Amino acid sequence: TMSNNSVSLRQLRAFIAVATEKSFTRAADKLDLSQSSVSTLVHELEANLGLRLFDRHTRQLHITQAGAELLPMMKKAVSDIDSVILSSSELKTLGRGRVSIAASSVQAALVLPHYIKQFALDYPDVKVELHDVAEHQVTHMVSSGEVDFGIGTESVNRPDLTAYLLSTDAFVVVMRADHALAHKRVLRWRDLTDVPVIGPHVGNPIRDRLDQALAIEGITLSRLYEVYLPLTMVGMVEAGLGVAVMSTALTKLATGLGLVMRNLADFDVRREVSLITHADRSLSPTAQRFRDILIRSRFEAFQN
Repeated sequence: TMSNNSVSLRQLRAFIAVATEKSFTRAADKLDLSQSSVSTLVHELEANLGLRLFDRHTRQLHITQAGAELLPMMKKAVSDIDSVILSSSELKTLGRGRVSIAASSVQAALVLPHYIKQFALDYPDVKVELHDVAEHQVTHMVSSGEVDFGIGTESVNRPDLTAYLLSTDAFVVVMRADHALAHKRVLRWRDLTDVPVIGPHVGNPIRDRLDQALAIEGITLSRLYEVYLPLTMVGMVEAGLGVAVMSTALTKLATGLGLVMRNLADFDVRREVSLITHADRSLSPTAQRFRDILIRSRFEAFQN
């Protein structure tokens, strides 16, 4: 049960410092408080929430599961409050605000920088934080409240998230110019069933989308190598370890490494790129501005 004392910013800061430093002593040094003050603040927070945040019975300090789940939200809350304290005029002037975005590594590397540049010219005082993560982490970060919004391929069927379609990309085969398939005049999906394919792990939304579409046509690709990041896939293709099925978002990277991208003739498989927000939390005016730029452009940078 919650006690009458309300949770304070000092309690949250103490909890975050202890969780980050994994020690009350180091947290106290970092916050410039006594160790007993930090300990008291964390105890008060635990009492307020009615939850144990740390296991203290072992020699080592361990965060509890409840503590681990609350940590990203607490960090975001404190960071948001800091940003308001930093500039209480943010609402009026969109001054020194902050926008945090999670994006899969491809979007983060090849697409978003163009928009961050555009945004920075209009709002030079706003700090844009870009979290470049693996595809499956994007929705997790939006859901946990660590970021304002995400850009990803997730077809969101979750009640806590809202997705706005920005663009769709076709799947193509990426291969070396000297690969046997590169010399075929017409390439079909079935041609890929006999060659080693490099791709993401099962559970990756892009792979799931592709596998579902191919399964309808009775085609199964066997992945010889499974890795997380598209850059690694492209590097493995370049080394001659196989071919990769990737979206056209990677054109710049693949052609930069001298690889060939080929369309498949028999049927088109596409993946969606969406802007993902939390259904129950409203965006700050600053984050809304950035979101509007992306929605207005419909992510044209993808198409060039």
